[in-house]
Amino acid sequence: MRMRPMPRLSFSHAAQALLLAVAVLLPLVVGAYWTHVGAIAWYYALLAASWALLAGYAGQFSFAHMAFAALGGYASALFVEKLGLPLPLAIVLALLLAMVMGALIAALVLRLSGPYLALFTLAISEIFRLVLVAEDEITRGMLGLEVPGFFPGSSDRPYYYLGLALVVLCVLGMNMLLSTRVGLFLRAIREDEGAARTSGIDTTRYKILVFVVTSGIAALAGTYYGHFIGILTPNIAILPEMGLVIAMAVIGGIESLPGAVIGAVVVYLLSESLRSYGEWRFVLLGLGLILVQRFAQNGLFPFIERLGRKQRPAPALKAAPVPANSVEDGHAG
Repeated sequence: MRMRPMPRLSFSHAAQALLLAVAVLLPLVVGAYWTHVGAIAWYYALLAASWALLAGYAGQFSFAHMAFAALGGYASALFVEKLGLPLPLAIVLALLLAMVMGALIAALVLRLSGPYLALFTLAISEIFRLVLVAEDEITRGMLGLEVPGFFPGSSDRPYYYLGLALVVLCVLGMNMLLSTRVGLFLRAIREDEGAARTSGIDTTRYKILVFVVTSGIAALAGTYYGHFIGILTPNIAILPEMGLVIAMAVIGGIESLPGAVIGAVVVYLLSESLRSYGEWRFVLLGLGLILVQRFAQNGLFPFIERLGRKQRPAPALKAAPVPANSVEDGHAG
């Protein structure tokens, strides 16, 4: 009885496992400041990965992502402060509210496409930000809404590991979704929505589904961020923040969920490392984005994956044995 060969570990999986191990060990070797920076990086990683699912896999270019992050954070905080709900219940209700709002907005805007969809979602995000500013009796406007923390004490390490766990679970969940027929339908819609509709795919249904899923993940990121930082302002939903998330996803790989996570972490860590350069750090990050688009159009992680596959030697091919009776049966050439 011949033993079946063990499947080879792909370069992509090996690289992801190595990076995950580094992420787990990082707080043990760096100081409190970089642990704090890493905890915030997970917030952007959740946003970038979920936006990559929406735009990179489903082809829906939305600017409303930060509005859902703000909705999750503010709703969770207000449910605790105004209604006195327990924190876990407040978070669940905030996520459900964001997903319901995502479904309603998607039903309105996802019949649009291209620049029309982008402009419509940009208007929605800006309207929501202005509501947060104007309703200062509820949201405290630009003064900031105080948000209770998840953990007692002043250590950022529990938040770091919570953020890492959320990123891993959400990426695994999105990958599971993409491995089903839903993922196949989303890719078909991205490539040619008209052809997908002609093939019998309910394109509106699946576009709403992916919008709801990504809205919920964005709201989850907002609740994590708000309860970690301890204060929320309408600046969480400003357009430059949305642009930063898009840049993170594009640099890492808009059609790669792990790539979007890596892009978010790398860009945010570089941004903090270059903080001493003031506004020039954004110029440097912009140049980095240009270089990535010039030499690695699909993003850094897919580019590194291709290099890794080229470095690995191809397995030797063994000739299949010829049956002894093949000539006798007249099957030989």
